Amino acid sequence: MNSLKPLEGQKALVTGGDSGIGAGLVTAFARAGAAVGINFHRGATAAEALAKTIRNEGGEVVLLKGDVRKEADVQRIFERFTKTFGRLDILAANAGLQKDAAVTAMTVDQWRTVIDTNLTGAFLCAREAIRLFLAQGRSPVSRAAGKILFMSSVHQRIPWGGHVNYATSKGGMKLLMQTLAQEVAANSIRINAIAPGAIKTPINEKVWNDAKKLKALLKLIPYGRIGEPEDVAKAAVWLASDEADYITGTTLFIDGGMTLYPGFGDNG
Repeated sequence: MNSLKPLEGQKALVTGGDSGIGAGLVTAFARAGAAVGINFHRGATAAEALAKTIRNEGGEVVLLKGDVRKEADVQRIFERFTKTFGRLDILAANAGLQKDAAVTAMTVDQWRTVIDTNLTGAFLCAREAIRLFLAQGRSPVSRAAGKILFMSSVHQRIPWGGHVNYATSKGGMKLLMQTLAQEVAANSIRINAIAPGAIKTPINEKVWNDAKKLKALLKLIPYGRIGEPEDVAKAAVWLASDEADYITGTTLFIDGGMTLYPGFGDNG
């Protein structure tokens, strides 16, 4: 394995790859040597700009429009990806969103949209990836036959009032990841999750772009800073590489210590 390009020769698909953490994953995978598929739903302009940057840096990329909530869209995404690159080595199931409300005000549409995108979408993409990995057999460029990274959240562990749909989707993702990892480990398929804490992305710009709100947020982060997409992306490259080949069924928390329950740091 090339230590400077640990994913050299591999083919990686990132769902929700047009912005935020997804765009960070796309960039990091490409710079690590992988050919990358950028799935997006509505962010065509951002996806095209990101693809242009990757091509200018000498990378290979394909744009894949589709809604991960829809089975037919997911199948088309994977079909176009494999038609372009020939095989799949890495899936980063990153597509996700929030529709926040107190439980008494939350609509069924808000509930279903988040569950369908964050959890059902992750399942549909993982199922297609596993089918491909099994059909492809052993990889010529990786010790594993295939790798899946689910983008979870600290809220697979930490309850979050006012966000019951989101927290439920990430709690479900934890057991989705572990159950699939258990089921296919004997086929040399590795499945893990990454659980970011507060990361500086457009989804929470109203917090990190407001000095008062940011100060309050930092009280929840023992390490004293908000994360950057690159913090997640660098770890994802390692977790998808052969250096992490003996790791499966695990969630890697990237949260500056948020899951250490900092409110108890002074003895409660």
